[in-house]
Amino acid sequence: MTATHTTSLLQAEHIHYVHDGNVILREVTFAVAAGELVGLIGPNGAGKSTLIKIISGLWSGAKGQIILLDKLLQRYSTRQIAQIIAQVPQITALDFPFSVQQIVMMGRNPYLSRFELETQRDRQIVQRAMQRTNTLDLAERLIGTLSGGERQRVLIARALTQEPRLLLLDEPTANLDIQHQIGILGLVRNLVQHEGLGAVAAVHDLELAARFCDRLVLMREGEILANGSPAAVLTPENIQRAYDVASRAYTDPITGYLRIAVLDD
Repeated sequence: MTATHTTSLLQAEHIHYVHDGNVILREVTFAVAAGELVGLIGPNGAGKSTLIKIISGLWSGAKGQIILLDKLLQRYSTRQIAQIIAQVPQITALDFPFSVQQIVMMGRNPYLSRFELETQRDRQIVQRAMQRTNTLDLAERLIGTLSGGERQRVLIARALTQEPRLLLLDEPTANLDIQHQIGILGLVRNLVQHEGLGAVAAVHDLELAARFCDRLVLMREGEILANGSPAAVLTPENIQRAYDVASRAYTDPITGYLRIAVLDD
């Protein structure tokens, strides 16, 4: 894990969001730096997906401010935001008759005007993104024929073709088997370490979050309960407050990774 991160990509300050009279986010403040993978954790309904949509610029109406590369988010156009921030959504049905290569090429849309054809440089960027995500061998396959893990790698490749500075991933390992969960988060971790990207990922599994993330932001009912290193956040006290379960965190003697044991009442 990287020890320090100095280049701030995004700062969310006092984000407060109300929908249909319900408070979804309460004074949320956190930052993301280049070379850092931040994991958003917490029970269902904690506000993780909402926070990702708001900091991406997809949802408006939140109070507070979001600073992207030292400039307020609302001062960017939608196209400019898409050239800096790329999203990888939860696995969804992608049964359109598009090939994998066509799906990945869609990531170049923020750089192309309407009806403009892709250039040789665009094709080179797509090629590199597919190489980095190990999806070149899938190029001619229809997206609807892929497994869940393959689809997620393709969606990450599409995101990379946007040449982003910041990746936002909403439950990227949901409904995947453990092999693909490790593969997807390992891929994101590698991109952060070696490409200098920043990344925010909503992660359901606490042990996977601890294994791959530099920092965790623990949420419950729209509030941040803890923000820090995995070991500092995943304490019995914090897990009790967030999930209402007794637990014990320990280091696995074989792997060296942080493990969470849920205790009987």
